Amino acid sequence: MSAPRARGSAPAAQPAAGPTDVDALDRAVEDVAGRARWWAGTRPADRAALLDRVLADTVAAAEDWLDDACRAKGLGRRTPAAGEELLSGVLPFVRLARLLRDSLLDIERTGRPRFPGPVRPAPGDRLAFGVFPADGYDRLLYQGYRAEVWMPPGRSRAEVEAGQAAAYRDPAAAEGVAAVLGAGNVASLGPRDALGELFVDGKVVVLKANPVNAYLVPHWRRAMAALEEVGVLRVLTGDAAAGAHLTGHPRVDVVHVTGSDKTYDAIVFGPGDEGARRKAAGRPLTSVTGTAELGNVSPLVVVPGDWTPAELRYQAAHVASTLVNNAGFNCLTTRVVVTHAGWPARQAFLGALHQALRQIPTRRAYYPGASERRAAVLAAHPDALSLGRPAEGELPWTLVEGVPPGRVDDVCFNVEAFCGLMAETALDATSPAAFLDAAVDFCNEVLWGTLSATVLVDPRTARRPQGAAALERAVAGLRYGAVGVNAWHALAFALGSTTWGAYPGHQPTDIQSGVGVVGNAYMFDRPEKSVVTGPFRAHPAPAWFATHRGTLPLARRLLAFEAAPALRRLPGLLAAALRP
Repeated sequence: MSAPRARGSAPAAQPAAGPTDVDALDRAVEDVAGRARWWAGTRPADRAALLDRVLADTVAAAEDWLDDACRAKGLGRRTPAAGEELLSGVLPFVRLARLLRDSLLDIERTGRPRFPGPVRPAPGDRLAFGVFPADGYDRLLYQGYRAEVWMPPGRSRAEVEAGQAAAYRDPAAAEGVAAVLGAGNVASLGPRDALGELFVDGKVVVLKANPVNAYLVPHWRRAMAALEEVGVLRVLTGDAAAGAHLTGHPRVDVVHVTGSDKTYDAIVFGPGDEGARRKAAGRPLTSVTGTAELGNVSPLVVVPGDWTPAELRYQAAHVASTLVNNAGFNCLTTRVVVTHAGWPARQAFLGALHQALRQIPTRRAYYPGASERRAAVLAAHPDALSLGRPAEGELPWTLVEGVPPGRVDDVCFNVEAFCGLMAETALDATSPAAFLDAAVDFCNEVLWGTLSATVLVDPRTARRPQGAAALERAVAGLRYGAVGVNAWHALAFALGSTTWGAYPGHQPTDIQSGVGVVGNAYMFDRPEKSVVTGPFRAHPAPAWFATHRGTLPLARRLLAFEAAPALRRLPGLLAAALRP
């Protein structure tokens, strides 16, 4: 075997930015630090009232926010891809804000958030806490979908409930300043992370935007004006030097970073050769604690079964959508499709995937370094398929088929491409159940990262005794912070009631996909993973499918509904959802 390649996500690409305004950074930190004690003593109901204002202000800002996002990413303002910007760039922030508001009102009344349940035993002496659907609206709008947060082995229900909302049991201990370094790809990431630090962990926040999406700062400030007005939040722009200044600031107690493991290493150990030596010796530059949501080579496991032609087309559109969302610039993009080498329908499935990708318009490669990352993979796989008709500034959808699973040092398995590219590998197995066991081992032991994974399995295979047992083993055994079953694992990010972050256990010297969780509207302490389950074939297809032609009007109605659920909004929303 050849020497292993470097593993991890691609180096964080930072475009040129203006000189760091150290005085402005210091003023922002001092401003929020001066409100930390006040924030710690603020009643949950008063915090909930601030979130009511955030919800209203975000809806008011959404169309201007959308305009600038479409302009920056080269999206037609009336296209389905524009609707995707609402679904991923604004809606997850709104949903989390609403759920946190409801949890705060629960804390005011009963001392802790009230999750919907049920609570059930899960394999390995675990408990799984039902967090979705939360109410009748969820059951109506998201039929067939459910989600759980799984706890590590050995915790009782009483222990889990006693651990909820720790920042509200001892506000003085939670008091402090958090620096949140936002990512440059998805518009909702930085604001969501700020909400988590403020309302789950009880910190005041300085949020620095990545230079790639600094254009969004006016919209973020408009949406979160209520929080800036009371002095618990400051939103800034700045380059990597600004981020380094914040993370080393003596008044900053906690750092949260969303980005690559390279960014994390530079913060914790320093850049360059000296940073590498510090990492090798386990000597961090800073003692500041923190959390991080980093990259992943996300797998999607296709369990063999007797799929109908319609199911093949549906799942091909499903898999294609997990690649093209945000032009592939997501840490949760599917990077490796794991199939069964002996599945009679494998070639038909791959052919349907080719066809789906050809029909989805290519997009501007707006994130810096995309062409270079794609070229690095193609240097190792010159036979990769290029699909679609890219215009200037765009890249084709790229599929690397048949990567040998034994080639564990392959770039497709070890480096997050962070562009519109994914690979396929086929495992040998004697049965669907044996395939699932082998796929879990492959994902856990070969692929880099522990953030998120998806399993697709038809209901006929899943109902068979061996299939059901293997699926249960797979969900329990996958060492990922989010697992989707017939639902793209990205829903664990979007729902807000679920948790989003790496599988627990990474050390600073091998951080991989990160440490800690975000989302987590029910404020669980140290969960293991979130599991989202959906129907094998939803009717109608979900709004986030890239093949859905009515995404934009549906996204608008869904945003208004999530901000303020009401019966009067249901007819229009349901009508938009039923359009093809």
